[in-house]
Amino acid sequence: MARYDRVIRGGMIVDGSRLPRFRGDIGIKDGRIAEIGQIAASAADDVIDAGGLIVAPGFVDLHTHYDAQLFWDPYCTLSSWHGITSVVIGNCGFGFAPVRPAERERAMMSMTRVEAIPMASMKEGMPWNWVTFPEFLDSVDAAPKAVNVLPYVPISPLLIWVMGFEAAKAGKLPTPEQHAEMRRLLNEAMDAGACGWSAQRMLPTGPSAVQRDYDGTPMPTDVMHDETCREFARVLAERNEGFMQMLLISGDNARDRAFYEELATLSGRPMIMNVVQAFDHRPEIHRRALAWLKSCRERGIRVVGQGLTTDAGFTFTFEDWNLFDDSQDWCDATTGTHEERLAKLADPARRAKLRENLPITATGPLPQIAIVGPKLERNKKWLDHTLAHAGEKMGKHPVDVMLDMAVEENLETEFFAAPPNGSIEYLKELVDDPYILFGVSDGGAHTKFLTAGRYPTETICKVVRQHGMLSLEDVHWRLSALPAEVAGFRGRGMLKKGSPADIVIYDYDGLKVLPDEIAHDLPGGEWRRVQRASGYKYILVNGEVTMRDDRPTNTHSGRLLRHGA
Repeated sequence: MARYDRVIRGGMIVDGSRLPRFRGDIGIKDGRIAEIGQIAASAADDVIDAGGLIVAPGFVDLHTHYDAQLFWDPYCTLSSWHGITSVVIGNCGFGFAPVRPAERERAMMSMTRVEAIPMASMKEGMPWNWVTFPEFLDSVDAAPKAVNVLPYVPISPLLIWVMGFEAAKAGKLPTPEQHAEMRRLLNEAMDAGACGWSAQRMLPTGPSAVQRDYDGTPMPTDVMHDETCREFARVLAERNEGFMQMLLISGDNARDRAFYEELATLSGRPMIMNVVQAFDHRPEIHRRALAWLKSCRERGIRVVGQGLTTDAGFTFTFEDWNLFDDSQDWCDATTGTHEERLAKLADPARRAKLRENLPITATGPLPQIAIVGPKLERNKKWLDHTLAHAGEKMGKHPVDVMLDMAVEENLETEFFAAPPNGSIEYLKELVDDPYILFGVSDGGAHTKFLTAGRYPTETICKVVRQHGMLSLEDVHWRLSALPAEVAGFRGRGMLKKGSPADIVIYDYDGLKVLPDEIAHDLPGGEWRRVQRASGYKYILVNGEVTMRDDRPTNTHSGRLLRHGA
């Protein structure tokens, strides 16, 4: 019998620890790294020739919404195409447990807008063979997986379960008995294997309120009382385990920052602050965030920032678009049925307010949005024009250019919005902070207009190879070991003896992100926008090859990581 199940031979090992790279071999036995060094090919049943390739730990994605998709897509794509071997679900307080059968439809409706997941796909693709959170984890455990899954307890369904839908949406202060029940449910969920809890805390109005319910109202966590957050933080303190994730977009005010600090201090556990984003038109925002995070570290407060480091833009139509919700006028105009939205966007009485109150959070300046998919022949002369350029030629305001065309084409016109973080200089300021987590892929969400799951490949190609901002040693620590340590992944994120064999083997010079394409591969006849990768020769999850030459092997060796293990 061979000593190892598999040996990776002759690769350049970048082990994720930030120690210098070295050429060597890795022996794998029973899904774990059994040896690193010089290993004969005869010592294994299967040999992978990694000559000329980089061998590194699989990437860890802390911000995904694969809670639904994992049931119909074991590979959790786009993530697994780009070297991600472990994902965290249940982010932002959104999820599907605990949910009573009578409330399932409403839970899915929320996700159609706040995370833009198609309703038909959820209805057809989710088994709904659970009610409680422990039962949900059992269902995830039983589902085939080609990546590892670590679960948060999403707070929104928990609030609805205890308080009732109307009271949770109204932001009422829970009674002492309700708080006690919430604490019990959180403990129950963490006993079953959850890693902590998550919440989105957006203002119901104002520049941060960009992710809303299907009807344009705030999500329950947006309006929940601070005292409720403190109750959840106390649970982590009592258990001395777990971590928290909160989404505030920029956290760019003193109250938000003080509250992050309070929860991290009260719980004694890490707080992942989402998201540190560079806005090209307002660099002072990310600079204040970086200075504050540095101050937290210096004062021993465990707040870690996750940076939006991808420059994936948004290709969208007004059939599905929800990321103008930071403007109440735009939110009102883009909610409702297709017919209602068509009528509202065509309404001349609304146009003055829409022109005056331009959204700014998710995209760059609205006049710079490009027309990339006109449908009618007479509109095709405007292909690849920005709204500003087309407006100059038409004698129209950019808003009227966009909405007139969208209405004329039954909301099917495709537009492209560049992200507001295109500056290389500002990206470098995020990268230069050694403790900013990369990512915010939003994997599984915004399926028709966002491909941010490409971020690990993009980071290596752009940050390391093109601009030389980081070494390979540093980037693999940032993409794997740092997020694994922050989020409580036990033993993952580095290549060392005894660790689970989550490994990427890639061609450094040949690595690239492929152009975006439309994939008709969702349940319910739905489609999505995807970007694949090229250059990953092998990806291993728990010692098994899940990807070979950028293609899946249909090997489902991923695991539900209860308590991170």
